[in-house]
Amino acid sequence: MSTVKGPASGRILDGRFYCRDPSLVALGLLGKQLVRRLDENLLGGLIVEVEAYYGAEDPASRAFRGLKSFNRMMWMEPGRAFIYNVHRYWMFNVVAHEPGEVGAVLVRAIEPLYGVDVMMKNRPVKNIRDLTSGPGRLSEALAIDKRLNGAYLTGEDSEIFILDNNLRMEVETSHRIGVRRDLEKELRFFVKGNPYISR
Repeated sequence: MSTVKGPASGRILDGRFYCRDPSLVALGLLGKQLVRRLDENLLGGLIVEVEAYYGAEDPASRAFRGLKSFNRMMWMEPGRAFIYNVHRYWMFNVVAHEPGEVGAVLVRAIEPLYGVDVMMKNRPVKNIRDLTSGPGRLSEALAIDKRLNGAYLTGEDSEIFILDNNLRMEVETSHRIGVRRDLEKELRFFVKGNPYISR
């Protein structure tokens, strides 16, 4: 069990947390702290919006058409980063699934807490609400790109990790954003009333 102290403090989530149904992992990630170690800085904030994705049965998933070079991470060990590009923006996902299954959770938005000055240099905006309120925005602010694809999120030396701080928040759900076809089940989860969720 690894812990971090300082502006980002808490226990780093281990692999067992991610080795579950993606929708359960997605729900569990709300209120946790996403932390990016960048040079000598820690950048991060509370996860306030996520989406769960499955394998071949999920028409909105990157894994829908089977195993390819760009999506192979969804078959890999839970607790790793899965990063892909959409319209020039990098999407940060965590690999999450039960043994022998396929899946991931897209982190759509965080509420920035620390390292905000560095984030604002990475993504200059006038309104802080525009800093990390969307998957492309948060990746830009946290300097996340394809170099982190496959990175383990579970070690204290990881460049990116997620901390458990035992917060409980009121959650709402909806269908996933920007998909042409979706499953019947609502798989977007977000903190009710949080100003940093994507629009």
